[in-house]
Amino acid sequence: MGPITFGMPTLVENETLDANIRLCRSLGLRFIELNMNFPEYQLDRLEDSVPLIRAGQEAGIFYTVHLDENLNPADFNPLIAQAYLETVRRTIMAAKKLLPLVERYADGPMILNMHMHHGVHITLPDRKIQLYERDWARYIADLRRYRDLCQKWIGGAPVMISVENTDGFRSYEKDAVEMFLESPCFGLTWDIGHSAASGEKDLAFITAHESRLAHFHIHDGTAHPPRDHLAAGDGEIDLPARLKTAVSRHCRCVLETKTSQALKKTVGWLHTHFHEGVPS
Repeated sequence: MGPITFGMPTLVENETLDANIRLCRSLGLRFIELNMNFPEYQLDRLEDSVPLIRAGQEAGIFYTVHLDENLNPADFNPLIAQAYLETVRRTIMAAKKLLPLVERYADGPMILNMHMHHGVHITLPDRKIQLYERDWARYIADLRRYRDLCQKWIGGAPVMISVENTDGFRSYEKDAVEMFLESPCFGLTWDIGHSAASGEKDLAFITAHESRLAHFHIHDGTAHPPRDHLAAGDGEIDLPARLKTAVSRHCRCVLETKTSQALKKTVGWLHTHFHEGVPS
């Protein structure tokens, strides 16, 4: 399927790592994105790296990590914010332990995928107010501290935190992401299905920062009605164009469908439409 390194997400139907690995190997994929939203991939499991490394070596695969979607280092409650900071610190340490698999089976850094947390909004009779927008200075200061701490924890290790688009970056989030990108420890994940389902709200922002793309989540989608996580060919996204961008930026691609059936269909689509690194 060409020079792109393709992987798969953690699937809810597979309740064990072994089940995910068997599917990964059967489809000829190269890595699994371990999702910390799942109980099976909480910190204690990631920190116990010996079983993960052994399983990866036996299967000839490596891992990336999807940080908890609730991650919010700018939470107004300092106790909660500190818990999230400690979670990221320990996840970075765990990621460093998994680097031998990345170094053996892949090129490039170990990726930790991250969502931006929109924060709380207050609904008024005529509009909604995002508190992070109202308290922008505090928000940016908290996330600058987070960025600087991550850079300290990563040190010189080939580990990168890659920020994913979801349903459209808010204006204050764009400010924060641009501030993150001042550090080489941060990059961008382009989730093309989310992008389509949101009406391509983030396309201009991502295109403006295309040089910082490090990771892709590949799935098909539609804008009307908004749908994503579809198998390749079941939506309206120009998949060849997106894959060409991934090739040009040397990005890995998670085939982020939510079922094994859709994942198998997507792999089949790639075998038909992706030859020697040229999507068609």
